[in-house]
Amino acid sequence: MSKVTGDAFNFSLLKRVMAYVRPYRAIFIWSVALTILLAAIAPARPLLVGYTLDKHILKGDYYGLLNVTILMLVLLVLQTIFQYAHTLLTNKLGQSAIRDLRINVFNHISKLRLKFFDKTPIGQLITRTVSDLETIADIFSEGLIAMIGDMLQVIVLMTIMFWMDWKLTLAVLIPMPFLIIATRIFQKAIKVAFQEVRAEVSNLNTFLQEHISGIAIIQYFAREDQEYKKFEKINSRYRDANIRSNWYYSIFFPVVELISAMSLGLLIWYGAKTVLAKPDLDPGIITTFIMFINMLFRPIRELADKFNTLQMGMVGAERVFKVLDTQEITVNSGNLAPKKLDGNIAFKNVWFSYDQDGEEDPKYVLKDISFEVKSGQTIALVGATGAGKSSTINILNRFYEIQKGSITIDQHNIQDYNLSYLRRNIATVLQDVFLFSDTIFNNITLNNPDIEYEEVVEAAKKVGAHDFIERLPGGYHYNVMERGATLSAGQAQLISFIRALVYKPAILVLDEATSSVDTETEMLIQNAIDKLMQDRTSIVIAHRLSTIQKADLIIVLDKGEIKEKGTHQQLLKLDGYYKRLYDLQFSSVGIAKG
Repeated sequence: MSKVTGDAFNFSLLKRVMAYVRPYRAIFIWSVALTILLAAIAPARPLLVGYTLDKHILKGDYYGLLNVTILMLVLLVLQTIFQYAHTLLTNKLGQSAIRDLRINVFNHISKLRLKFFDKTPIGQLITRTVSDLETIADIFSEGLIAMIGDMLQVIVLMTIMFWMDWKLTLAVLIPMPFLIIATRIFQKAIKVAFQEVRAEVSNLNTFLQEHISGIAIIQYFAREDQEYKKFEKINSRYRDANIRSNWYYSIFFPVVELISAMSLGLLIWYGAKTVLAKPDLDPGIITTFIMFINMLFRPIRELADKFNTLQMGMVGAERVFKVLDTQEITVNSGNLAPKKLDGNIAFKNVWFSYDQDGEEDPKYVLKDISFEVKSGQTIALVGATGAGKSSTINILNRFYEIQKGSITIDQHNIQDYNLSYLRRNIATVLQDVFLFSDTIFNNITLNNPDIEYEEVVEAAKKVGAHDFIERLPGGYHYNVMERGATLSAGQAQLISFIRALVYKPAILVLDEATSSVDTETEMLIQNAIDKLMQDRTSIVIAHRLSTIQKADLIIVLDKGEIKEKGTHQQLLKLDGYYKRLYDLQFSSVGIAKG
């Protein structure tokens, strides 16, 4: 995509923005019509003032003066109504367009691969979907349509002025080249300043999002003062960027006023000279021109500001469309969605890397992985941190795509399945539980209307969580607050386990599901796990080997490679990696007990 930040205006980008106006074509047409109408009636009052001075005031025509005054009041009321409608419609147009665009952006972001979020700060995405989109709304309310109105007003005024007295008009326009030069300089300077402001807003949002989310770590390690100093620097850069942009305004507007005063001075000098030379010249024209000067310079002065508002909207649009143009989307390549999955899983010579696709020498985190899990069996993945256990789960859910090999479920490649269907049938309970700021019931169902209240209660009873939920104020309608801050780690883990249960998956994945809970809660979960694993394919990742001894197959991973396979007893007899890990864990337990 071409850059908006260059000298040339990006009309192709503007065309793309305007595509979101199509559903609101009627509002747009009315906005433009009112813009033209306001530009047309703007010169009416100065003309009436000059006419009244010449035809009624100087001649002592009281009734004529009264009639013109009433006409001016009616015109003023109409102009006020038209201006109100214009402001209302342009703002409604902008907000309606960005509402649709924001929905598109959020929908697109929610479908992006996890790889995109691995390298993109969340605060940056928040900036794109909130403040950058607001700058696009300004294209309609303060930018494009307002610029059209100002330019039309300038054209109408100058046409009338040349028609009334072309010599007087030329005298008034002598300082105009200086205004054009000043406007051009201001436009370039303020554009750079606004870009700096937008960049610093993004940095500020990113810093705040990360540090507020990680406030516990900051306080655990007493880093408040150090992080405060970092924030102070970022905030100072944001302040300085805003001051620079305001400084340009503080220079530009007085220059415009000075040039406007020069035009007024030339008008009075030339007009007085002409009146003295030609006593028959109507003085009303001088009065009309004085009013015209203010009306002429105001839109010219604001054109630079509005053009930069338009430019900033285009900068925001470029950033937003850059997100929309991101192709890192998991393609829903298949439409297979059988009524029931048996849950037979097969990995065949799978190679996987988190590096960008197409790199010559990717760093593989899974290397030539092959194994099978029959329907209803339990498989356990064991290995040190970084061995590739969680990566195995990520590629099974198609959060990331493999580079080589194949993964099948019930003899069909996972890419043949409808993506939503595939993920609905693989329920995952993670070690790091995420709960939304919502009720327990909504956190379990994720607002799925197909899941009944009774199903949730039944699943909670199986897990052993029903009693503690009922003791909470409001029971299942208790608000857990952001990230489940009002619950213990064990309680949050149990809720995530109920969430997996109510979706009735064909495949159950437990990724360190019991590592964050106390012994009593672990026993509750373990009892529920034993029931859940009956007639359901299960994949268990656990550092605690005591939780996987009953698994039908244990796979030992090390640096992305399968080192050992077998049952618990078979692996102990091999006297290899698994045996050493087993002895280490249980000797530690023994020492602890001693």
